[in-house]
Amino acid sequence: MLEQETNPTISKSTGLPRKRFYRARAHSNPLNIGCGFGGLLISLSTLFPEVLMIGMELRDKVTEYVKERILALRVSNPGQYQNISVVRTNSMKYIPNYFEKGQLTKMFFLFPDPHFKEKNHRRRVISPHLLDEYAYVLGVGGIIYTITDVEELGDWMRSCLENHPMFEALTKEELEADPVVKLLSSATEEGQKVARNGGQTFQAVFRRIVPTS
Repeated sequence: MLEQETNPTISKSTGLPRKRFYRARAHSNPLNIGCGFGGLLISLSTLFPEVLMIGMELRDKVTEYVKERILALRVSNPGQYQNISVVRTNSMKYIPNYFEKGQLTKMFFLFPDPHFKEKNHRRRVISPHLLDEYAYVLGVGGIIYTITDVEELGDWMRSCLENHPMFEALTKEELEADPVVKLLSSATEEGQKVARNGGQTFQAVFRRIVPTS
């Protein structure tokens, strides 16, 4: 308790780290695979307590914030949140270094950088060549979840997935039955901000399949 009282990065009322001490510069370029400030990762932890999950984040301070947040939740909720962790890395470059073929069951790309300029589209986290890597680490039946508040980017991600031979869209019935879909816009700071401002979101949720010959 004494440490919390003397540490300005920790909230006295909740015991959790304060975001304002961990925010990166506004022009930093996050890579968000179900991570960012950890909202979705933490929600998924209690929804699937027996499943191991990891968040990948490019920004130093944000990664440190998520680590501190998870540790604080473990202390205040003994026995919980042991199944999640976070690592600082550039997943666009190093995903095959972390996972074996078919190891993953779900991947999340929530509110990624739109990279509006056409010359920067190759840097988008969903692209034809990166989908090849995601298909490698996703097991058959595994699901990619994407969401954005930028309509053009939403169309881009959906088009990339639709045109890839190893992915197919979930049906309306499957989307309604999947409890994770409901969290995409509500569990993250970005999604909550869009909702407060009355904005729109654009989802694309696809399953990894075996391509037909």
